[in-house]
Amino acid sequence: MFLVVPDPAHGLVAAPQSSDDLTPATQLALASHGFAWNSEIEAYTRQAHHDAAAVDITAGMLRELGHYVFSPYWWPPRS
Repeated sequence: MFLVVPDPAHGLVAAPQSSDDLTPATQLALASHGFAWNSEIEAYTRQAHHDAAAVDITAGMLRELGHYVFSPYWWPPRS
Protein backbone atom coordinates (compact mmCIF):
# COMPACT_ATOMS: atom_id res chain seq x y z
CA MET A 1 0.00 0.00 0.00
CA PHE A 2 1.23 3.50 -0.83
CA LEU A 3 0.32 7.00 0.21
CA VAL A 4 0.83 9.51 -2.62
CA VAL A 5 0.59 13.16 -1.57
CA PRO A 6 2.00 16.57 -2.38
CA ASP A 7 4.14 17.91 0.46
CA PRO A 8 5.45 21.50 0.73
CA ALA A 9 8.79 20.36 2.15
CA HIS A 10 9.44 17.31 -0.05
CA GLY A 11 7.50 17.79 -3.29
CA LEU A 12 5.55 14.77 -4.45
CA VAL A 13 5.78 11.89 -1.96
CA ALA A 14 5.10 8.20 -2.62
CA ALA A 15 5.33 6.49 0.77
CA PRO A 16 5.13 2.70 1.05
CA GLN A 17 3.38 1.17 4.04
CA SER A 18 6.21 -1.33 4.45
CA SER A 19 9.36 -2.57 2.74
CA ASP A 20 7.27 -5.42 1.26
CA ASP A 21 5.74 -2.82 -1.07
CA LEU A 22 9.14 -2.00 -2.57
CA THR A 23 9.29 -4.62 -5.29
CA PRO A 24 12.00 -4.29 -7.94
CA ALA A 25 9.36 -3.34 -10.54
CA THR A 26 7.94 -0.65 -8.25
CA GLN A 27 11.35 0.78 -7.46
CA LEU A 28 12.24 0.86 -11.16
CA ALA A 29 8.95 2.53 -12.10
CA LEU A 30 9.31 5.22 -9.43
CA ALA A 31 12.93 5.89 -10.43
CA SER A 32 11.94 6.15 -14.09
CA HIS A 33 9.39 8.81 -13.10
CA GLY A 34 12.09 10.89 -11.40
CA PHE A 35 11.59 9.74 -7.80
CA ALA A 36 14.46 9.12 -5.42
CA TRP A 37 14.44 7.36 -2.06
CA ASN A 38 14.51 9.72 0.92
CA SER A 39 15.68 7.70 3.92
CA GLU A 40 14.86 10.55 6.32
CA ILE A 41 11.11 10.10 5.72
CA GLU A 42 11.29 6.53 4.32
CA ALA A 43 9.52 7.44 1.09
CA TYR A 44 10.17 8.22 -2.53
CA THR A 45 10.12 11.94 -3.34
CA ARG A 46 10.24 14.12 -6.43
CA GLN A 47 10.66 17.89 -6.15
CA ALA A 48 9.05 18.98 -9.40
CA HIS A 49 5.45 18.56 -10.55
CA HIS A 50 3.44 17.90 -7.42
CA ASP A 51 0.07 19.15 -8.63
CA ALA A 52 -3.17 17.13 -8.74
CA ALA A 53 -2.37 15.64 -12.14
CA ALA A 54 1.05 14.42 -10.96
CA VAL A 55 -0.53 12.81 -7.90
CA ASP A 56 -3.13 11.07 -10.09
CA ILE A 57 -0.52 9.84 -12.58
CA THR A 58 1.75 8.48 -9.85
CA ALA A 59 -1.14 6.83 -8.00
CA GLY A 60 -2.37 5.28 -11.25
CA MET A 61 1.08 3.93 -12.08
CA LEU A 62 1.32 2.29 -8.66
CA ARG A 63 -2.18 0.83 -8.98
CA GLU A 64 -1.26 -0.64 -12.37
CA LEU A 65 1.63 -2.39 -10.59
CA GLY A 66 -0.90 -3.99 -8.21
CA HIS A 67 -0.59 -1.68 -5.21
CA TYR A 68 -3.40 -0.22 -3.16
CA VAL A 69 -2.97 3.56 -3.11
CA PHE A 70 -4.36 6.34 -0.96
CA SER A 71 -4.18 9.82 -2.43
CA PRO A 72 -6.04 13.13 -2.04
CA TYR A 73 -7.12 13.06 -5.67
CA TRP A 74 -9.01 10.70 -7.92
CA TRP A 75 -7.79 8.22 -10.55
CA PRO A 76 -8.55 8.17 -13.44
CA PRO A 77 -8.16 11.90 -13.98
CA ARG A 78 -11.48 13.67 -14.29
CA SER A 79 -12.18 15.25 -17.65
